[in-house]
Amino acid sequence: MRIVILDSFAADQGDPTYTWEGLRALGEVTVHPRTDEDQLVERARGATALLTNKVEIRRELFDMLPELRYVGVLATGTNIVDVEAARAHDVAVTNVPGYATDAVAQLVFALILQLTHDVAAHDRAVKAGRWAASPDFALFVQPLVELAGKTMAVVGTGSIGGAVARIAEAFGMHVLRAAVPGAPTRPGVSRARLTEALAEADVVTLHCPLTPLTRGMVDATFLGAMKPKAILVNTGRGPLINETDLRAALAAGRLGGVGLDVLSQEPPPADHPLLNPRAPWASRVIVTPHIGWGTIEARRRLEQAVTRNLAAFLAGERVNRVV
Repeated sequence: MRIVILDSFAADQGDPTYTWEGLRALGEVTVHPRTDEDQLVERARGATALLTNKVEIRRELFDMLPELRYVGVLATGTNIVDVEAARAHDVAVTNVPGYATDAVAQLVFALILQLTHDVAAHDRAVKAGRWAASPDFALFVQPLVELAGKTMAVVGTGSIGGAVARIAEAFGMHVLRAAVPGAPTRPGVSRARLTEALAEADVVTLHCPLTPLTRGMVDATFLGAMKPKAILVNTGRGPLINETDLRAALAAGRLGGVGLDVLSQEPPPADHPLLNPRAPWASRVIVTPHIGWGTIEARRRLEQAVTRNLAAFLAGERVNRVV
C-alpha cells in the first residue's frame, strides 16, 4: 500500500532519528515535512492511506482520490477531516487520543508556576547584578504565591483535566471539577456549576473540547465571574476564549495572570494584541507557541500509536476509529 504523510514536521521536528520505521513495515511511505494546499492533490494522488496533522482533508478531496481507504490524524482532534465525506466514501478515519496527557498537564503547571514565582525573571535579576548589589540576603522581583490551600477549577475533566486535577491535589490545592456547557451529565459523576466554580477558584484551567457551546465561552460574563486576581490557563483550544473580552478584562486590571498555549489563530498575526510586550498588562500574560503536546516522549508515543492504528485497520480491527 502507498502511505503518504502530509505534514510530518510537527511530530518529528526534522529529527533524523524519526524514521517512521513502523509505518515503513506496512507499505511504501512518502514523508513530506509540510504540504501547502496547492500541493495536496498531487501528493495525495494514488495513496491508500493519508496521514495528516493539520492539513485539511475536505469533501472534494475524497472525490479526487478513488484509491484512498484510510485517513490517520496525527493528533487527537479530528476537525481537520470531513468525517461525513469520509463515511460516504467508505474511508476509515482514526485519531490518537491520550498520547499527550502528561505533557499537557506538565505545561499547565509550568505556566502556573511562572505566574506565581517567575523563576526566569529572578534568574535575569541575579545575572544582571541586582542580587550582588542588594543589601539583603534575598531578592524578590515580585510577590510569591503558594499553591497549597488555593482552589483550582478544572473545566473539562477528561484524561488531561483529570491529570491536572491529580497534580493540583498533590500541590495541596482544592480542586473543583466544573461542569462544561452542553456536556451530558453522567451517573455518579458530580460537577460543580460553572458560575459557582469560577467564583471560588484562584486558578481556572480549560480542558474541554471545542464545540458550538464552548466556542467563545470565556467571554466578559465568564471573566467577570472569576475572582479579580485569579489565574486563567488555556492549553485546550484557542477559540474557547473570546480574545477581545480577555484583552478588555486585562486592560481593566482584572486577573492575576493568564497562561496560554493556544490562540484563536495559529500562528498568530504579528500584531496580535495579546502579544504586545508594551501593553500595561504584558507581564501578567504568558504565551507559549502550542507546545503542550510536544514533549519528546509524547511525540514518540504519537508515532507508535499512528503505526498501531494503521496496522489494526489493515488487520480488519477497529482501533481509535472515528469513522
